[in-house]
Amino acid sequence: MSISLILALGLAGFVIVAVAKTARVVPQRQQFVVERLGKFRTTLDAGFHILVPFIDKVAYRHSLKELAVDVPSQTCITKDNISVSIDGVLYMQVVDAKAASYGVENYMFAISQLAQTTLRSEIGKIDLDKTFEERDLINASVVQAVDAASQPWGVKVLRYEIKDIIPPASVKDALEKQMRAERERRAVVAESEGQREARINVSQGERQEMINISEAEKLKQINEAEGKAEEIRLVAEATARGIHAVAQAIKGDGGTEAVNLRIAEQYVREFGKLADTNNTLILPANLGDVASMVATIGKTMDRLGSDKPAA
Repeated sequence: MSISLILALGLAGFVIVAVAKTARVVPQRQQFVVERLGKFRTTLDAGFHILVPFIDKVAYRHSLKELAVDVPSQTCITKDNISVSIDGVLYMQVVDAKAASYGVENYMFAISQLAQTTLRSEIGKIDLDKTFEERDLINASVVQAVDAASQPWGVKVLRYEIKDIIPPASVKDALEKQMRAERERRAVVAESEGQREARINVSQGERQEMINISEAEKLKQINEAEGKAEEIRLVAEATARGIHAVAQAIKGDGGTEAVNLRIAEQYVREFGKLADTNNTLILPANLGDVASMVATIGKTMDRLGSDKPAA
């Protein structure tokens, strides 16, 4: 192989290496940190870029996408001195590639450790029962604390989510017994409430029934009273009409004699009944009155007989 060929191949290799170190294509949603002779020079956004070969180099590559970091499980002590095992997921995003490159050695590890320490601090402020109820509050507290600490690192902490809260087996058994007792208590309360409502409904139904019966009886009595009043009124009116008719008849011809005859007949009939009902015969003190009564009756009958043809 000739020397010229070797030089040509070497020159071609040098050109290829120079071009490879000079041209840089940055993908979308990424940033490259460029150093010149070991010192920060610039940050490359998405697109095509030309570097000075052998002088500029890409020192760091960062993704601007949202990252999900698994926070390992750890043991935390609650306010009521109960040990629980908690793990979670932390969501973050690089917003400043330069700060993320030079602000901390490994920002993902640093933020994960900070999230763990913050979580232990927040769990220590509340009781075990509230750790299950106040997850949102705990998550917000961790995000606030970690985000404030990670700002110099060029990282934005978006949210934190607790995955599992695992209490000790003894505490879990006690919690299950407590929940079972609470469910049984609620069942008893619900049953008693149902029975109370049923009794109230029955009593209200009976009360309404009694009211309806009394109202019906009242209406019945009113109707009967009105009927009796109407009957009395009609009888009174009929009696009045009868009396009026009798009075009119008495005023007519022979009315007085007819009345006297009627009275004499009733007198004799009632006097005759005395012998039927008593062993003692009762006689009037003045028998002449009886004769005069009979005479009066006879005269009246003769008067009526003589007036009949004329009538």
